Amino acid sequence: MPTQVKSRQRVQEHGEVFTNEREVNAMLDMVKEETERIESRFLEPACGTGNFLAEVLRRKLATTNSNYRRNLDEWQHYAFLAVSSIYGVELLADNAQECRQRLLDIVLDEAPRETPERFGEAVRFLLSKNILCGDALTMLDASGSPITFCEWSFVRGERVKRRDFQLDHMLAANKQVNEQLSLMDLMTTEYDESRNELVPKTVREYPLRNWWEVGLDG
Repeated sequence: MPTQVKSRQRVQEHGEVFTNEREVNAMLDMVKEETERIESRFLEPACGTGNFLAEVLRRKLATTNSNYRRNLDEWQHYAFLAVSSIYGVELLADNAQECRQRLLDIVLDEAPRETPERFGEAVRFLLSKNILCGDALTMLDASGSPITFCEWSFVRGERVKRRDFQLDHMLAANKQVNEQLSLMDLMTTEYDESRNELVPKTVREYPLRNWWEVGLDG
């Protein structure tokens, strides 16, 4: 069982205490259907080494195994989708790296024996973009730049569309259309008439790629 404390010094300096597995599962069971839905997106703003995200991923992969295990192409498609829907921000670099590796190990342990190496490479790249070292309070990453996440969407079968969004823009888009919006809100969001809601402006869009080629854009 993972420890809840790495050291007294880390507790004193960063308030670092990891959530116990029992509490993790109790909280996730409150939204059980969402945790088992492969495409449902989860963001943990202080993800530590991934206690919550690891369990969410296990549940998503259980659904993937149940529905698609007999077909390798389908399994890779939905396992990729499961990983692409999980996001985390972590203040400490060693924790962020441990979280990425932990999630990668979970996926590879579940992968069918005949899964090609390119699948693991694609998942590793996804996790490098989805699990970030930064501060969710300031919404800046470790380099001091705005925290930016990738949205991954399957288009035309196995092809994936990547769009990048800043975290602060996404939070601004949570406001209601009829709320008083600041100048910054207006600069970072746009109105989607079809849904009658604000959506964040895209920072960057990338060309369509096959899922195993997503790392080509860096």
